[in-house]
Amino acid sequence: MRIAMLAPISWRVPPRHYGPWERVVSLLTEGLVARGVEVTLFATADSLTQARLVSVCPRPYSEDPSLDPKVWECLHIAAVFERAAQFDLIHNHFDFLPLSYSRLVNTPVLTTIHGFSSERILPVYQAYQDTTYYVSISDADRHPSLKYVATIHHGIDLGEFTLRTQPGEYLLFFGRIHPDKGTVEAIEIAKCSRRPLIIAGIIHDQRYFEQQVAPHLDGKQIRYIGSVGPSQRDSLLGGAFALLHLINFAEPFGLSLIEAMACGTPVIARPLGAIPEIVKPGLNGFWVQDLEQALQALEAIPQLDRSYIRADVAKRFSQQRMVEDYLSVYQQVLELHRQKTNLIKG
Repeated sequence: MRIAMLAPISWRVPPRHYGPWERVVSLLTEGLVARGVEVTLFATADSLTQARLVSVCPRPYSEDPSLDPKVWECLHIAAVFERAAQFDLIHNHFDFLPLSYSRLVNTPVLTTIHGFSSERILPVYQAYQDTTYYVSISDADRHPSLKYVATIHHGIDLGEFTLRTQPGEYLLFFGRIHPDKGTVEAIEIAKCSRRPLIIAGIIHDQRYFEQQVAPHLDGKQIRYIGSVGPSQRDSLLGGAFALLHLINFAEPFGLSLIEAMACGTPVIARPLGAIPEIVKPGLNGFWVQDLEQALQALEAIPQLDRSYIRADVAKRFSQQRMVEDYLSVYQQVLELHRQKTNLIKG
């Protein structure tokens, strides 16, 4: 089986710090290669992989403002489809734009929909759903107007995370600094519980950070440490008393949740979007709706078994499980495509 893996080019594969789509692409690509699958990864030239790497864009455009995103996206996507005949399947992780190329080639295109940035992009997915194939990353993120071949939850490399049965005292916010992610709500919980809070992540909304987050930073109880890469992630997640995920939107998945849980760290989250598919109340964390419930959840955190939390992630969210799920879908798509091709010929 020859797979063309089309990655985003906003960040490197794997990302140095932030880049959840690129992280999933890396884990899937390396897992497939380990299984003996012939994978060609289309990503930025500085990407690291055991697959064959094809690059047009020299660097991630989010790291180099001199690169025009639209120009390099155009060249990057074209590079895949100009080589389409070399592959049995193109696996698209680049959102909706590559779909507009899909009818120009005979190679089937599978798209993992990593979430909908806006309802305005739906017409593209709707226009191509009869000739391409979609995977959702959670049941919650499925749109009723679209057809899917599967839901495949993300997986992680468990070897990158260490179980810590004795937690630290600090609370952790780990994600984009943005109103959707509930940074201010995490600060409120920390202050009311009188626990220290570490905030880690890229600033995605500068005004929100300056006006609502920065005034609370004192370098002691409330600290912001910036974006955290793989070398720091394990100890930061594992040392937390709990991960606070008080989101204000329907989260398509939530990679940071399973990364924290891989260290045994429980999660306190609002049950929006995919969160109920990840968090099991009273077992690996708690669902909360407001400050009062969050404070009650903090009191109950010591009752949770951190070894169980790690084991549950290993069972449900491993890299190996994700790879197996995608291999099964690849076979399904290839068979569906063969049937369509024969029907047209017949």
